[in-house]
Amino acid sequence: MKLQLYVPDGRYAPWIDGFAEVLPEAQCVTWEDSQGQSVDYAVVWRPPVEMLRGRTDLKAIFNLGAGVDGILKLNAQHPDALPAGVPIIRLDDAGMAAQMAEYVTAAVLRYFRRLDVYDAQERAGTWKFQKPHRRADFTIGVMGVGTLGAHIARTLAGFGFPVRGWSRSPKTVDGVQSFHGEDGQAAFLDGLRVLVNVLPLTPETQDIIDTGLLHRLAHGAYLINVARGQHLVEEDLLAAVREGQIAGATLDVFRTEPLPADHPYWQEPRITITPHISALTLREDSIAQIAGKIRLLESGKPIAGVVDLQRGY
Repeated sequence: MKLQLYVPDGRYAPWIDGFAEVLPEAQCVTWEDSQGQSVDYAVVWRPPVEMLRGRTDLKAIFNLGAGVDGILKLNAQHPDALPAGVPIIRLDDAGMAAQMAEYVTAAVLRYFRRLDVYDAQERAGTWKFQKPHRRADFTIGVMGVGTLGAHIARTLAGFGFPVRGWSRSPKTVDGVQSFHGEDGQAAFLDGLRVLVNVLPLTPETQDIIDTGLLHRLAHGAYLINVARGQHLVEEDLLAAVREGQIAGATLDVFRTEPLPADHPYWQEPRITITPHISALTLREDSIAQIAGKIRLLESGKPIAGVVDLQRGY
């Protein structure tokens, strides 16, 4: 069995060593060193189109992340980029759900306990009491309740917050009020104090967070985006913050990364910026998950995480 690897930073040694430990029956080669060779599986993150176009040897393509918009973008730009009939398989979790729940919970609690306001007061040398939020009124909505979003929603519900979840199709999450589809979106958004975006990026979800959506939230609401920068119309958020409709936003993803030095977000103190770190791919967990799925495929058994190319996730 042969695995072909591609990672943009070229740091292959830890991945090769990891697969050698948990999948010793497989030979791991890099894309750069093995072009033209026949392999069984490709393990990639944002691969070049030349790596996949016209391939007839692959049994499956493993994407090193839960979000597959990068690899699907190839297909949109080059209709023949992905080999026909070859399944694309994303990571289900690999340690990312816990990390993302920690990040989102930290941001929610910062707003709930008014720590963002106290931070500003500290910088101004101001000692002033702020009336606390009422937990029962601090309704949180999670857009996208797949593996990651469902874990985030359950974690927030565990803190006693009223939590809603919205997804394209019906989903049930313990302790979470569920909404789905276009018909359920308005009721989901109505009066939310915090909106958390964990949606997959598809043509239908691009630019979904715009002026219209932001003004459906409660006045003085908060936004937390840990999905993709393309979900958010950046100038609409900036306007909503400046007029007070949005009291604060915590953003981990952006349309252009790194965020340009002249971007107006840097100058807006009510927007908190982090450099796409809410959930990092944990190499050991990812390798173990991929190895397990390869063994299931080799034995003819079904696996989770196969991407629906029509839905985009």
